[in-house]
Amino acid sequence: MPVTLAVIVAAFLAAAKLDWLPGLPDLFGTETKDRSGPAVLKSIQDMSRYQAATGNFQVVVDLEKDAKFLPEAVRGSRTLYVGAGSVAAYVDLGKVAKNGVIVSEDRRSAVLTLPHAQLAEAALDPKRSYVFTKERGILDRFGDFFGSNPGDDHQLNVLAAQKIQAAAKDSDLDTRAEQNTRSMLQGLLRSLGFTSVEVRFQ
Repeated sequence: MPVTLAVIVAAFLAAAKLDWLPGLPDLFGTETKDRSGPAVLKSIQDMSRYQAATGNFQVVVDLEKDAKFLPEAVRGSRTLYVGAGSVAAYVDLGKVAKNGVIVSEDRRSAVLTLPHAQLAEAALDPKRSYVFTKERGILDRFGDFFGSNPGDDHQLNVLAAQKIQAAAKDSDLDTRAEQNTRSMLQGLLRSLGFTSVEVRFQ
């Protein structure tokens, strides 16, 4: 009798957790408490980059996991994840060569030779990234009853960042960054009295 009662209670709790019986009250109400410690400064790095352009991207990651010998309804999952993030394009002014700045004797003309623009690593925006939908087999739903797998979220974030980075490489973001850097330097030097300013990218 105790064994039968334990099975009934377990089934009842599982139904409440997995929402198999919509009329059942939520017996697993949770309270969120933030017990995080303070942020710790690990290092400081001086920057010589001029961030000249930023691209905002959005991608839908369709991640499906199937078991080899079981149907999807039993074991497997498919997640649609909307990832939003940005990629910055910059020119590293700290890498300008010694002969990269040539100024005329009358200080009226200047020729600048700069390195080409580069792309920073994609940065996901957690406020605009979210799981749109998630389909799971029976065994996966039962597994979620005992706890979620944080590795799944990590994999989604990595895939989204990789796809956004690839999209940035295919765009004209670096070209735009070089155009903006040229305009910025020409405007700056002309305000200092230079009448001819040429900016080249090696």
